[in-house]
Amino acid sequence: MSGPGIAPQATAAVAVVDTSRALSAIHRPDCAAAIWRRAVDPALSDWLAGLAPAQLPAAREILRPQDLRAALPAICDRAGTPDGPGRARLIADIALLADVFAGLMRAPWLRLRLDVVTTDACRKFHVDAVMARLICTYRGTGTQYGIASGGAAPAFVQTAPAGAAVILRGSHWPEQPPSGLRHRSPPIAGTGETRLLLVLDPVLDREDAA
Repeated sequence: MSGPGIAPQATAAVAVVDTSRALSAIHRPDCAAAIWRRAVDPALSDWLAGLAPAQLPAAREILRPQDLRAALPAICDRAGTPDGPGRARLIADIALLADVFAGLMRAPWLRLRLDVVTTDACRKFHVDAVMARLICTYRGTGTQYGIASGGAAPAFVQTAPAGAAVILRGSHWPEQPPSGLRHRSPPIAGTGETRLLLVLDPVLDREDAA
């Protein structure tokens, strides 16, 4: 298994890009995932690292993209996430990723998840039963991915850096060619690590998603 980082040559199914606009590569027929390799804001990373796990925001809501920024302060308040510059940076970044992703997917709604993970969650390599999913790890080890055939685990595993925006095609992607790309949450049980994970799914019909 490789250490944290991105190796663009690891698989032709993954596009590693340096701008949000270039995430549109996810619409290429041969692209199963697009990763926005972003510079991590040290002030945000340091602030999140200093919070107790119970203070990290957690949520599962379906929201219009334009309403997401306004909903985040209440989500933070429920967790006791302290107000201040760090929280403002987190809210602004989540809102940015939501805006980018909703535009790419032409989604009128987004399913927002903020997960605080302290054990092995989704440690098996899999494809999500959605059209597409954006994952950003704000604290802790990033999402792992690789090419696999059948039910086997990937022989070569890459770990996306914290802060990277990872867009993955799901099993409901239209006209999807079988790419073999699988991903998982890294196993962290027993390490004492706490991860803060943002997950966004496009929702085209609010009633069907309820």
